[in-house]
Amino acid sequence: MTESSSVLSPGSLAGKTALVTGSSRGIGADTVRYLAEAGANVVVNFRNKAPRAEKLATQLRELGVRVLVVGADLTDADSVQAMFDEVKSEFGGLDVLVLNASGGMEAGMAEDYALQLNRDAQVRVLETARPLLSSGARVVFVTSHQAHFIRTTETMPEYEQVALSKRAGEDALRDRIPALSEAGIDFVTVSGDMIEGTITATLLERANPGAIASRRDSAGKLYNVAEFAAEVALAVVDPIPEDNTRLVGDTTSFVGE
Repeated sequence: MTESSSVLSPGSLAGKTALVTGSSRGIGADTVRYLAEAGANVVVNFRNKAPRAEKLATQLRELGVRVLVVGADLTDADSVQAMFDEVKSEFGGLDVLVLNASGGMEAGMAEDYALQLNRDAQVRVLETARPLLSSGARVVFVTSHQAHFIRTTETMPEYEQVALSKRAGEDALRDRIPALSEAGIDFVTVSGDMIEGTITATLLERANPGAIASRRDSAGKLYNVAEFAAEVALAVVDPIPEDNTRLVGDTTSFVGE
């Protein structure tokens, strides 16, 4: 976790409320810290890392913002509804929703777990949050180049099912852009290359030793967790790019549609 970062202008999110899914660690934790440093009240969401989430919340409260910590299984509709009921009770509404949580390479999960989490749960979270999002709000979906470009560029076999499920989630969310736009709600996808230090990168390296070094050599540089989280945080405030897509890092190895 980085110290005071000034990724966003201090006070630029004062009075706003932001929820980042999967924000007890990794990219989500750094993202929620950057938003809090900019003055946003934040919701730290976790699945099973309560002590870590509470420790982060304590740090963020020292910035003078309000912090709500809510555990939720995003694949469970009742759990998601309960989370947003707490958000409504605490803050009344939501200005920023960052869909960061994802997975699918974990051991011992159901065969369709990747699709449940990376597609169905993403849509569920957005739809459940919709009553709390008013005009001027923004939704940010976090994905990878390996998923964003999966229809035109092969990825390593160990990641293919996750990539396909994340692209399915992105497509399902993009289908909702017209309705979101009509309500004055912005949507942007942030797509990055493999990120050094993430759980996914660790699992890929375990399954395919040398994969990360190979990708780093090909791309010239891979972002680390803090660097990529900064891009996610900037996506909250920057103008929406063409095609609602913010591409982070090298894309020359990927073929666009």
